[in-house]
Amino acid sequence: MSKRGYHHGNLREALVNACLRLIEKRGPTGFTLSEASREAGVTPAAVYRHFEGREDLIAEAARQGYEIFGDLMEQAYNNGQPSALSAFESTGRAYLAFARKFPGHYVAMFESGISINRTPELNAVATRAMGVLEKAAEELSQHIPADKRPPPQMFSAHIWAMSHGVVELFARGSPGTQSPFPPEDLLESGIGIYLRGLGLIAPDT
Repeated sequence: MSKRGYHHGNLREALVNACLRLIEKRGPTGFTLSEASREAGVTPAAVYRHFEGREDLIAEAARQGYEIFGDLMEQAYNNGQPSALSAFESTGRAYLAFARKFPGHYVAMFESGISINRTPELNAVATRAMGVLEKAAEELSQHIPADKRPPPQMFSAHIWAMSHGVVELFARGSPGTQSPFPPEDLLESGIGIYLRGLGLIAPDT
C-alpha cells in the first residue's frame, strides 16, 4: 500500500479503523503507533497530527464504541416498552450482541486499560451508555418491595458482570472455554435465575 502522508482523505478515521483491525488481530497492546500508520497506509509522521500516542488512538476507538453501544442499548431499552421486565432483559442481550458485532470496539472499551475518565468526551459517552442499563434496572426494581430493593446501580452492575462474563468466557472463542450451550441461552437463564431470586418473575413449576 502506498504512503499517502498528509493527503489522506480522512486520516483520523482511517487510523481508528486500522487500530480496530489490529486490536482484533493482536489485542490492545500488540501493536505500535507506527504499525497502525502502516495499516492505514500513511506515514508515521502523519499520525501525530491527530494522536499523541497509541493510547490516544485506542481511546478514540473506545469513544466511538461507546457511541455505538449507547445507541444499541437505547434501542434495546425502547423507553421501557413493552414492559420493564422485557426492556431490562433486552439490554442484557444487546450487550452480548454488541460484543459479537464490534469486537475491536469492545476490547478498546473494556480490555485496553483506558480509563473512561481519560477525556470528558469519553466519560460522557460511557456514562450515557451504561446509564441505559441503570435506568432499565431502576424501572424494574420498582416492582420489588422497598425493604428488599437493591440500589439500581448494584442491580445493573450484577447484570453487567453476568453479561461481561458470558462474553469473555463463551462468546469470543477463547481457547478451552467452549460452552455446550449458546451464549444467548446462558445469559438469558442466568438473568432469569437472578430475577427469580428478587421475586420479579415467578419460579419455574
